Amino acid sequence: MCVRHLFAVLVVGLAAILGEASLAQDTKQVPTAGRTPVPLPAKGKGEQCVAPVEWMRRNHMTALEHQRDRTVREGIRTRQFSLKGCIECHAVPGANGRPVGVADARHFCRTCHDYAAVKLDCFECHASRPAEAAQRAGRIDVQKDVAELARYLEGLER
Repeated sequence: MCVRHLFAVLVVGLAAILGEASLAQDTKQVPTAGRTPVPLPAKGKGEQCVAPVEWMRRNHMTALEHQRDRTVREGIRTRQFSLKGCIECHAVPGANGRPVGVADARHFCRTCHDYAAVKLDCFECHASRPAEAAQRAGRIDVQKDVAELARYLEGLER
């Protein structure tokens, strides 16, 4: 192996190590017992989630879809798997103390969705911040939330 090739391998290896460290710091990810960083979403405000944490991590979309179908098709509204309830409990405050919207990388949903490269489209129709907090702040601007989501989605497609 020539010296130039060895140097290139060392530079790439060092960049990978530094990149992994900065990724763990920048996106709220922590290494597991292995070497793969995993997402570390903000904790909810309640004593416990509506279902066990590990179950929610694997099945939240199924629960939300089931809730959506019952609400839209049957008119049944419950709080257990309501997206509004998730947003109210898991809102992440920004620097100004107000909950961040989906365009902010700190948004609770984005923590895992960005990590898994899963498109997050709930907020094309739903508010990405708690309604009460937006009302206290003197505004509810669904159009702004939708515009923020559109910018976020455009960034994913690049």
